[in-house]
Amino acid sequence: EMQLMDSGGGPLQAGGSLTLSCVTSAYDPRRTCIGWFRDVQGKEREGLGSILSRTIKYADSVKGRFFISPNNLSLHMSHMETEDTAAYYCAARGCGVPWLDYRTYRFWGKGTNVTVSS
Repeated sequence: EMQLMDSGGGPLQAGGSLTLSCVTSAYDPRRTCIGWFRDVQGKEREGLGSILSRTIKYADSVKGRFFISPNNLSLHMSHMETEDTAAYYCAARGCGVPWLDYRTYRFWGKGTNVTVSS
């Protein structure tokens, strides 16, 4: 069973940047997607980005603002808005292409909270 630990959340002001970390147990990066997701209160869980080996797919809603590092799986977020306030998770699943659908991810971190204030 794969284990993941996401961290790095906290408060920040709108317009700022934040980097979240995702530390995992050993896995095959050629066959495992690592995804980043968030839970915004009152909304369905949203896929932000997914990486398989060095191929990365981003959701249109965050493209250009959020970046997943292929070196350490961290999620760098910039130009943050109050609407980005959420619990953020990294997760893993076996895959052949990067995948943003949270329902198919099998292993999850516990989440880290990000609060963006105006």
